[in-house]
Amino acid sequence: MGWWQQTLQVVKENDPAARTTLEIVLTYPGVHALFFHRISHWLHEHHLYLLARIHAQFWRSVTGIEIHPGAKIAAGVFIDHGMGVVIGETAEVERNVVLYHGVTLGGTGKHQGKRHPTIRQGAMISAHAQVLGPIEIGENAKIGAGAVVLKDVPKNTTAVGIPARIVIKKSVEEQNRDSTL
Repeated sequence: MGWWQQTLQVVKENDPAARTTLEIVLTYPGVHALFFHRISHWLHEHHLYLLARIHAQFWRSVTGIEIHPGAKIAAGVFIDHGMGVVIGETAEVERNVVLYHGVTLGGTGKHQGKRHPTIRQGAMISAHAQVLGPIEIGENAKIGAGAVVLKDVPKNTTAVGIPARIVIKKSVEEQNRDSTL
């Protein structure tokens, strides 16, 4: 399945307001930002850094979503509503991740090397959550709205608060039961 198909599928699975493919393609700023990020990222990977940044900044002004051209974002990511989302240069976002408006995947200083979060497959980052530093959000983890996450969050857990703390950890049996409901 190609990038477009995965992106459309994850939008349809996660947004009950999504009525048609045409509506998603024409009106979803998160889809637009991710599509144009692929071009910015290609430019960045080919060492056309200034052109990549100019391209990214233009689309930031159009969509309200800022994605650094160096960020690695897999197919099948959904940015819902999107306004105010910021994704830093060394951030990595795996497939089937959902990000809501106001989310920051940011750094904590001027360190060199990996300085932004890695978001694993199936994670959900709720509105206005700040995920900061070279930390990892595990598979299928959930981050509550407004949380400030400064430490790794294990897979299949929910973290909330400032600073974020784990409030729910699901066993394999609970995960299987929830997926059959």
